[in-house]
Amino acid sequence: MAGIMAYGGYLPAHRIRRSRIGEALGSRPATGSRTVASYDEDTTTMGAEAARVALHGLPGPEEVRGLYFATADPVYLDRSNAAAIHAVLSLDPSVPAVDMGGAVRSGVGALRAGLHAGPPTLVVLSDIRAGLPGGADERDGGDGAAALVVGADGEVVAEWIGDAARTEEFLSRWREPGERHSRHWEDRFVEEVHVPAGRQVLEEALKSAGLTAADIDHLVVTGASRRIAAAVRAAAGVEEHAAADDLLDSVGETGTAHPALRLAAILDRAGPGEVIALVALTEGADALLFRTTDLLARRRSAWPTAAQIEHSSDDLSYAAYATWRGFLPREPMRRPLPPQLAAPAARRIGAWKLGLVGSRCLACDTRHLPPQRVCGACRALDQMRPDPVAGMPATVSIATVDRLAWSPNPPLIYGTVDFDGGGRLQCEFTDTLPDGARTGLRVRMAVRRTHSRDGVHNYYWKARPERGEQY
Repeated sequence: MAGIMAYGGYLPAHRIRRSRIGEALGSRPATGSRTVASYDEDTTTMGAEAARVALHGLPGPEEVRGLYFATADPVYLDRSNAAAIHAVLSLDPSVPAVDMGGAVRSGVGALRAGLHAGPPTLVVLSDIRAGLPGGADERDGGDGAAALVVGADGEVVAEWIGDAARTEEFLSRWREPGERHSRHWEDRFVEEVHVPAGRQVLEEALKSAGLTAADIDHLVVTGASRRIAAAVRAAAGVEEHAAADDLLDSVGETGTAHPALRLAAILDRAGPGEVIALVALTEGADALLFRTTDLLARRRSAWPTAAQIEHSSDDLSYAAYATWRGFLPREPMRRPLPPQLAAPAARRIGAWKLGLVGSRCLACDTRHLPPQRVCGACRALDQMRPDPVAGMPATVSIATVDRLAWSPNPPLIYGTVDFDGGGRLQCEFTDTLPDGARTGLRVRMAVRRTHSRDGVHNYYWKARPERGEQY
């Protein structure tokens, strides 16, 4: 049975109210808010976080036999971004990791490829939507990621029961290589192509599954404005009650990630035996049909989308948003630049640096962070086993707010955390306000970008406050 075996989403902890964008630019204020990736986040780090949530729903990550990563905003070209996610997850080296990027449709393409793959495949979709100030992408876009473990060899929470596709070559949204911001054609023209294409693929997918529009319990239409999505729904004859929350008011349109992110939000609350129809509108349209199973109740995401929204803050200022996006450059540090990452050294400590794999003494059960050969407690030599701590909760024992050290998001906050089960780590804190950095704060570890130099991005782990996780 092919379908979705596990799933997870990731939304940044920061949101900005659209009214603040309007106030800052003197434009008409809009309602709702949009998610904003932090200064130390990118599509790779968000994709890794979503993947960690999805893998938590599996009996064991060793079940995964492939990784596809899709984004329209890749951190690297030529170099693989999927390999970094592979390292964060500590997957076996025999598991291939492949990038599928460039176009928004790559996300649905990666999902299709995973469903056809057979063995369980981790499909990760991530995107950052940051248009020019005052534009539609800045106002209506959003940042986020989602991950689905799919395949034909395993128990599924949602069975894949039908699909259809249509490809149309027309100008809707485009961005030349090297440009930071996309351009768009007007909605009236786009609607002429998307509405009939969306209706056609949904009808064909329903026919392939032996269903009708009345059988749909949840309809997801992505890649279009709210008005075009409503037109597709009306043209398809789907009941109004089947319209799923589009997340536009609280998250925004997350581009490549949006189909999987909305699927995750539906799976968080759907019951068994319900039909989910996904229609993605890009250069044409794709339709995928799923039916939930009894297993869903036991494999729901441990970090639901609604909980992430509830435990996020929409108090971000437009000045901070513009700084993080590079529209408002800050004065650089008046100190030597951070050293460029050295490839040999990074490879030697890769399991610790990206996987956060420590060591535990076989003789006295003491955890060591970073990993050691000699036990600090019983002095045993080379009596260690690998001990991953990336998913372990921790408690802040020391917190320091440094207003003199340079940071892209001052002040710099760092300290020491004690992991449940033993082990202490000194690290930087992220997604934390100065008055929130205190002893006793419960935190989780998150892989983030520490600095970039000469086109090389350095990733390492930081502590962030807990946000409603159930694992």
